[in-house]
Amino acid sequence: MDLLLKDKVIVVTGGAKGIGLGIVEVLAKEGAIPVIVGRSKEDNQQALDKIKVAGSYQITAELSKPEDCKKAVDAIAKQSGKMDGLVNNAGVNDGVGLEHGNYERFMESLHKNLVHYYLMAHHALPFLIKSKGAIVNIGSKTAETGQGNTSAYAAANGGRNALTREWAVELLPHGIRVNAIIIAESYTPLYENWIKTFPNPEEKLKSITSKIPLEKRMTTTEEIANMAAFLLSQKSSHTTGQLIHVDGGYVHLDRAIS
Repeated sequence: MDLLLKDKVIVVTGGAKGIGLGIVEVLAKEGAIPVIVGRSKEDNQQALDKIKVAGSYQITAELSKPEDCKKAVDAIAKQSGKMDGLVNNAGVNDGVGLEHGNYERFMESLHKNLVHYYLMAHHALPFLIKSKGAIVNIGSKTAETGQGNTSAYAAANGGRNALTREWAVELLPHGIRVNAIIIAESYTPLYENWIKTFPNPEEKLKSITSKIPLEKRMTTTEEIANMAAFLLSQKSSHTTGQLIHVDGGYVHLDRAIS
């Protein structure tokens, strides 16, 4: 299916690794021009070297700093002059819990995981209004299921879900669609680092995958990326305000089947 994304400028935060990189790769295959925004210039460049798309480029920004969000959008506006889509993806499950956390760490986590979603959309909005672009927010099951010991990340993802529906309403007059993809278990570099914190990583990984209803396996970054590309495209022209779970049934199917 041709998603009609050729030459569309799509901004992907955290697009150098994991789910973000998967999205960038699929967008590149669809003929879009991904713009990677992330904190590591080296990682960003490696991703660009991998996709080899003419016109694609990177913006180095620490998105937990509000001023960097504006600088990033300003730089994209200067270089591309337009923006056809925004994928808010950057973030980290940083384990700031209720018992083993504090105010400072909680607020830092919200800036890492939620505040820049708002700021990137806010600064990009004039360009998205002009292009009638789309916004895709990447979220996590933690907002719905809980996980334990990650209050800040769960709160941030609850905020992502709420913002998705709030923006879908606010941006109706502009024809801008806003949707979210909710992730459960996907084996990214960050996920691998987390698994390695357990005494027996292989055993822990096996116990997790055994509980994923569909095919007892993790969701691939390409499967998530395929949904993102669809939601960014006009092939999903009447879909907005949706929280779409690409998770092999993890969140909603009865655990008894596992």
